[in-house]
Amino acid sequence: MTLLTWSHACTVGVLAMDDQHGILMDTLNDLRLALVRGSGHDHVSELMERLLDYTRMHIASEEQLMERSGFPGLNEHRAAHRELIKMIHSASYHLQHGEGVRLRPLLNGLRNGYLNHIESMDRQYGPWLNARGVS
Repeated sequence: MTLLTWSHACTVGVLAMDDQHGILMDTLNDLRLALVRGSGHDHVSELMERLLDYTRMHIASEEQLMERSGFPGLNEHRAAHRELIKMIHSASYHLQHGEGVRLRPLLNGLRNGYLNHIESMDRQYGPWLNARGVS
């Protein structure tokens, strides 16, 4: 898995969300580096928990903004968010309980999932929120 890097395609135009997306990318990069360096189970598990916690916080912030502004794609967004949380939670649970998790495919899936979500779905709410005074 290659490192995630911020690009213009990741910008949604809402500063708080762009900042949070950057932190999510950094957390995924930390996980990747931990794997490359052969970090222990506890450290990788801790990073997965950090990713899960931060993703939940970000999703709550994002959905709150969309709900307050009456964003028409909120239900579709919520469904995509639930799937992402399920994937991360499942992997984190299996790691904590000593069950095998293929982290490289998981990280590739998360990397692609986050990027696709940000570059397609999240970029839709940016103009909507901007037009309602959220920048």
